[in-house]
Amino acid sequence: MKLRQLEMALQRCAGFDRPKASREQYQTPAPLAARLLYDAFVSGDIAEKAVTDLGCGTGILAIGAALLGARPVRGIELDPDAIRTAEKNAVLLGADVEFVATDLNRAADAGTCAELLGSCDTVVMNPPFGAQKQNVHADRPFIDCALAIAPVTYGIFNAGSTPFVEAYIAGKGRITGRVAGTFTLKRSFAFHTRDVQEIAVEILRIVRI
Repeated sequence: MKLRQLEMALQRCAGFDRPKASREQYQTPAPLAARLLYDAFVSGDIAEKAVTDLGCGTGILAIGAALLGARPVRGIELDPDAIRTAEKNAVLLGADVEFVATDLNRAADAGTCAELLGSCDTVVMNPPFGAQKQNVHADRPFIDCALAIAPVTYGIFNAGSTPFVEAYIAGKGRITGRVAGTFTLKRSFAFHTRDVQEIAVEILRIVRI
């Protein structure tokens, strides 16, 4: 499957029915999801690999990984409404994905990510950016769990996050790849002032050491 074909397939995925601002529930744009997954695929980190999508939301990254030949694929998500939508999306696209309800924040705080989730070859994730005051550093539990369960991680972060991530994972992992991208954010909540906002992001490849 080529990049454009993957992007077109992922555009069929439904987003959140009732997104929650406190959890920063924004659907990952299909072009950005496809870019992350295809870069991982070309690097040999998707096909025939066990892939876990942390905080999978409505499943777009997990489903895309399955379409590119990942086996097995799991999506980890706390919100049961999001999981129901993710399951429907997987059926729609014929993707074999297992969705599991787990609170990553509690698992990371307790240091039990590996016990609860087991191991995999590759993690893909679009963690919350911590844009809400109550969610500052909300991406840290995702990074912690990713390092605990997989040797390779691909994650979407705010542009300019590389120095923070490098400092945070020092001694545990290192960044081996960075691709600039754009997160097209459509109006989802009352506090949004624009119909569409373009947010600069970066896709980071993190390798556990």
